[in-house]
Order: sequence, then C-alpha cells, then structure tokens
Amino acid sequence: MKTQTKIATIAASALALALSAAAANATMTMTVASTEHCYGVALAGENDCAAGPGTSCAGTSTVDYQGNAWSNVPAGTCESIETPYGNGSLTPIERP
Repeated sequence: MKTQTKIATIAASALALALSAAAANATMTMTVASTEHCYGVALAGENDCAAGPGTSCAGTSTVDYQGNAWSNVPAGTCESIETPYGNGSLTPIERP
C-alpha cells in the first residue's frame, strides 16, 4: 500500500470516528434534555436519585412513591402521572 493511501485511510478513519463521537454526544444530550425529575412516582428501590437523608442515590428509596425520591420521566409528563397519593411533582413533596 502506498504511503499516500495509508495516510488517506487513517485520515478518513479519524474523521469517521470523530463524527460518530459527535453524533453519540448529541443523542445523549437530547435524551437528557427530554426528561425531567419527577418526585413521588418511584416504587421502593427503583428511584433514579435523591431519596432523602441517609441515602446515597439511585435505588435507595425505602417506600413506594416516596415524596423526596425522583425518577427521570419524559419531559412534560410528570404532573400527569397518577399514584395512590396524588400526582407526581417537579419538586419534593411530603407523603404520609
């Protein structure tokens, strides 16, 4: 293989890799932006994060629909999610 062909192949591969990484990053950013934290809708141990004092994060809620534990849901849907205690909330809520 000629040196020029090798250089062209390496350059094309590098460009393809850079474009793939950029596309993956754009998709990830879009996915994160199209969700919102919804409090009070997770089942025990199934929250995405924030489950109050003494907990570390994901999967640490101790009761179903814990008001200070959130799950990521599609943007714009949180407050329409129904639970036995009412609807989901965009802010932490007090639950019995």
